[in-house]
Amino acid sequence: MKGVAFGVDKQLKIYDITHEIPAYNIWEASYRLYQTAEYWPKGTVFVSVVDPGVGTDRKSVVLKTKTGQYFVSPDNGTLTLVAQKFGIDSVRQIDEKVNRLKGSEKSYTFHGRDVYAYTGARLAAGVIDYTQVGPLLESKVVMIPYQAPELKNGELSGNIPILDIQYGNVWSNIDSGLFTQLNVKDGDTLCIKIKHGEDLKYSGKAPYVASFGDVPDGKPLVYLNSLLNVSVALNMANFSAKYDVHSGPDWSISLKKCK
Repeated sequence: MKGVAFGVDKQLKIYDITHEIPAYNIWEASYRLYQTAEYWPKGTVFVSVVDPGVGTDRKSVVLKTKTGQYFVSPDNGTLTLVAQKFGIDSVRQIDEKVNRLKGSEKSYTFHGRDVYAYTGARLAAGVIDYTQVGPLLESKVVMIPYQAPELKNGELSGNIPILDIQYGNVWSNIDSGLFTQLNVKDGDTLCIKIKHGEDLKYSGKAPYVASFGDVPDGKPLVYLNSLLNVSVALNMANFSAKYDVHSGPDWSISLKKCK
């Protein structure tokens, strides 16, 4: 893919966000784009290829956000979170008659190389402008359903979009602004429930603290992570492994002050 991009323009600047997305995990691809895109400048072209439907009738698109960034991807749910976070300016379907690596017309299983890297490079290099990507589509993309963060009757609910995988910390999509509405003070104890679908996977209590060292080794805590979202962890231990808790659109968490 990089070779194809440099074949378009040797002066292109190409950086890797990650090659560690688990196979077929569209949701995690969506989250990693959401997590990192805001730190990249206007005009950045992102190419994301987690594409279990390659060769099927799913659309190949470029999403332009209201923040002026471009996301080249299959329209299979990968764009769920960036579309929600940054807003959709417009969506264009890639015209593969024009924006496809020459000689690859009979290849149906490597669109990352043949279509996405090639189109992304042409757009980033200014060989084509956005209007030349292909026809304008309705301003929407395929959305993966998940538990949106909410506060209801004194209880916060949200999704577990991702784990801090190296340490097993459980990250939620509940931001600090919503958490503040629960009027939690440092040291307050929170009652926590974690579900996979309708199955209760964890029920317990933990204090809200500023850092891991505020609780003894092996004890649970609630804290704000680097994205200022509510998270749950064990100090010097792996919460995910101990309680068999994972992440994805069908994982949810709720927290409330313990009585």
